[in-house]
Amino acid sequence: MPTYDLGLEHVSLAFATKTVFTDVTQGVFEGDRIGIVGRNGDGKSTLLKLLDGTQEPDSGRVTRRNGLTFGMLTQRDALDDNATLREAALEGREDYEWASQQQSREIVEALLGGMNLDAKIGSLSGGQRRRADLARLLLKDWDILALDEPTNHLDVITIHWLAEHLKNRWSRGTGALLLVTHDRWFLDEVCESMWEVHDGQIEPFEGGYSAYMLQRVERDRQADVRETKRRNLARKELAWLSRGARARSTKQKFHVKAATELIADVPPMRNTLELKQMATARLGKQVVDLVDVTQVYDREQGAYADIDPDAAALAASARSASTVDVVEPMVQEPQVFGSVTIAVDDADDPRLASAFGARAGEVAAEHGLTHHEPAGEINALRGTRGDADAEETSAAVEITVSGRKILDDVTWLIGPGDRFGIVGANGAGKSTLLKILDGTLTPTAGRVNIGKTVRFAVLSQRLDELEKLGKYKVKEVLSRYKPSYIVDGKEVTPGQLMERLGFEAAQLMTPIRDLSGGQKRRMQLLLILLDEPNVLIMDEPGNDLDTDMLAVMEDLLDTWPGTLIVVSHDRYLLERVTDEQFALIGGKVRHLPGGVQDYLDMVEQLKRGEDPLGLKGAADAPVTGGDSPANGGGSADAASAGTTTEPEAPKLSGKAYADASRRVSAIERKLEKIATQKEQLEAQMAAHDPSDYAGLNELNGQLQALAAESDGLEAEWLDLSEQMGQ
Repeated sequence: MPTYDLGLEHVSLAFATKTVFTDVTQGVFEGDRIGIVGRNGDGKSTLLKLLDGTQEPDSGRVTRRNGLTFGMLTQRDALDDNATLREAALEGREDYEWASQQQSREIVEALLGGMNLDAKIGSLSGGQRRRADLARLLLKDWDILALDEPTNHLDVITIHWLAEHLKNRWSRGTGALLLVTHDRWFLDEVCESMWEVHDGQIEPFEGGYSAYMLQRVERDRQADVRETKRRNLARKELAWLSRGARARSTKQKFHVKAATELIADVPPMRNTLELKQMATARLGKQVVDLVDVTQVYDREQGAYADIDPDAAALAASARSASTVDVVEPMVQEPQVFGSVTIAVDDADDPRLASAFGARAGEVAAEHGLTHHEPAGEINALRGTRGDADAEETSAAVEITVSGRKILDDVTWLIGPGDRFGIVGANGAGKSTLLKILDGTLTPTAGRVNIGKTVRFAVLSQRLDELEKLGKYKVKEVLSRYKPSYIVDGKEVTPGQLMERLGFEAAQLMTPIRDLSGGQKRRMQLLLILLDEPNVLIMDEPGNDLDTDMLAVMEDLLDTWPGTLIVVSHDRYLLERVTDEQFALIGGKVRHLPGGVQDYLDMVEQLKRGEDPLGLKGAADAPVTGGDSPANGGGSADAASAGTTTEPEAPKLSGKAYADASRRVSAIERKLEKIATQKEQLEAQMAAHDPSDYAGLNELNGQLQALAAESDGLEAEWLDLSEQMGQ
């Protein structure tokens, strides 16, 4: 018999406007791996709080085994803004402490890779804080681990790593996991049983998400059969009651009472949660063509967070790479650096803003450029200045942009009806790519040809457009659109469409700002559809939606007649709604014939030091560390080439040389720090009780870990020095 760890006994809980649980009894046993699903607001997070003891039930009790340790990741962290990342996430651990054990090293590298351990928590982005809180939790040993939406803000690579970590964290039959997430692939990969929270109850199911759905469909089918029989009986009884006044007067009154009771508990018709195909504007043969497109972010500006927050955060980490306490990531994000020269004759040229950000005006002034009215028509939306092939005016000057190439000479054609999914690590440049596709960002070089009939709609992550409407009621916002639409051959109002997306009629009078996160997400999607676009771009559309509403959205997208571009870390959703998948990696848009798994295989090759992207030997590739895929294995390759190489000549120049120089300086400071730590440990060992063999052994282990780290850094220092020609 498995050991009983924790459970609820006849627990009931109600808030002011909602009953969450009614007489619930359920338990967690040693070895359980439980996924928890249910609609938003039905009590999934509340259930974890009950089990954790931070929420008290109205009646019943929560029982737990003596000595049980329970660790929980909540949706809002309690990290101290004034603490450093080392203090909050690593809880003061020194590098040799977490780096000496494989599991802790993997946790730190996977979740904190590229982050500065000396950074204050208050200076981190929301995604970085989330990673820090998750790392803090996983670095401890727990009997039961409860995770509330752990995949939020994680990219596909890290989600895959987390799934493997949770599967291997405990030996079989030990430990327990409670997992609340909308990521259905993650549920299927990690969980061995499911709990569905609905209507105040917890209903258990065997198996992962796929098995749960199979059982749920069968349950609903059987319920439909019973409901059909009951309704047929109700119809017959009501038909009998309706037979003329004489018949009714001669029958006993209990028949009327029985019939009323029979239909009293029949629930009202549920919202259909289904939106059929809406009419869209006609889409011509040409949609979006990217031809020889290169997008470079100037290495000195770094002020493009409004364009691509993830890429900006990655650049900030790169600029602090000389700091000693930056964690080497588990997989180094491939980056391409280089220069592009553009001919500019106007200070308002959008290419300056996209490359130099806040420094665009300063750069224009340095080159004597002024603001003036264009001589011809400027089609900024399509990335052209009048005729793209026309000769530059005599006032044109050449400006060189040097820095990271988010896109490197990319040609990508998107046609009518194409359904493309895009994956990539945080910071790869996915948001930049979407902005170039819809014409809001002009690339540094190349052409973006957008069809004349294209009408874009963008479902972004940030809900900015809804925030501007916060003070208005839902009904007021809907009144700005057409009074009726043709859906599935029928005329319907925007309010009726809203109800089909899971809203109640009463919510028409609710201010936008009072809607929940999931409701705002659905409202955002509804307003986009009411605009009747023919090209739909979706950036993380699954945010804030539960699994049921995700299924509704996917069903909606199945009938989408236009062109669909989806960026998501949810591989289930991505492969469900798109026909072909692409990865943005190493500055290129690469086709994935085998789906998201092809991308993960590519990343695994990079992790092993292989070069599936063909980046080795690139003259402008930066050196960001000994494990960097941009230079991994470079010295070994040179050695194997024998005397045919020219070892006397420096192998690095320009940006790569500068990056290598900064890394060498960082290693030297790190070695000094390690030397100090080794001296302190040796002093502790000298003063330690000679009879305490366990204590001496532990100190010796720490000393050996420092020595191993020092050896690795010295080898990297020698390798970089050789490449720099020193």
